[in-house]
Amino acid sequence: MLIPHPLLGPRDAREFTVMGDAGMIDRPDPAAPDAADRFYEYVYLRDNPAGVHRELWFHEYGDRSWLVVTRNTLTHEIVAVELASDVSAKREKSR
Repeated sequence: MLIPHPLLGPRDAREFTVMGDAGMIDRPDPAAPDAADRFYEYVYLRDNPAGVHRELWFHEYGDRSWLVVTRNTLTHEIVAVELASDVSAKREKSR
């Protein structure tokens, strides 16, 4: 499977490590009154859907960038790839 890296172009998936759900970008606020519950959900409760899903991928054997890869988990078709830093910056602006 080829990952269309936004900066480097098509890269073999073996260069990457899949790190799980892209929701990991949204780390809970440790100062929140319900921080313990939020961190429990953040650490232990994960979605594992069949179909289109957003995942964090780490370019371990390349430029060591973090990507958000949107792909179909049934067909492995890649729908979109973004730098995780760009995704995080967009979320911060929308808050």
